[in-house]
Amino acid sequence: MLQVIDFDKTASVEWYFDEMKAVFDRIDRAPIHAAIDALHAARMDGKQIFIMGNGGSASTASHMVCDLAKNTRHADWPHYKVIGLADNMAIFSAYGNDDGYDNVFRLQLANLLNPGDVVVAISTSGNSPNVLRAVELANERGATVIGMTGFGAGKLGPLVDIHLHVPSDCIEQVEDIHLMLEHLITKALREMTR
Repeated sequence: MLQVIDFDKTASVEWYFDEMKAVFDRIDRAPIHAAIDALHAARMDGKQIFIMGNGGSASTASHMVCDLAKNTRHADWPHYKVIGLADNMAIFSAYGNDDGYDNVFRLQLANLLNPGDVVVAISTSGNSPNVLRAVELANERGATVIGMTGFGAGKLGPLVDIHLHVPSDCIEQVEDIHLMLEHLITKALREMTR
């Protein structure tokens, strides 16, 4: 028998929309511009871009890889050299099994990262150990690090060069806005002129 739950769906829906609007108004726009500039420079200089995250952030990372590679093509400009660190399940699980989950991103970067490359680190909490370890290596190697966080930004916020922070404690809204920022950045990069 179906149990009826007393739940005000209308209030929940309205709260979500109202809170999203409020969060949008609190987002610092300057780091968004800086991220667009850094990613455009990476394209023009032939640098690699590595994108990582766990769970929903892994999904956003994969989406961003696809969008940068496909949706920013320009006849007179180089294509993006973009790599998703959560996308190769064979290497991801091999490192996780043999070297620990905290190293799944760091060890991929250790093989490929060069000075001047860009690393995009997505963590809603800012405290994902595997993301933090990879960012530490990126900083040691002289990469530009773009961080996407929510909540209080955790340990990741202070470690990055460009910090796209979503000031919300609602994980769904942080993930929504990270994806929106990825789309906004991709659209801006597609529309840029030299």
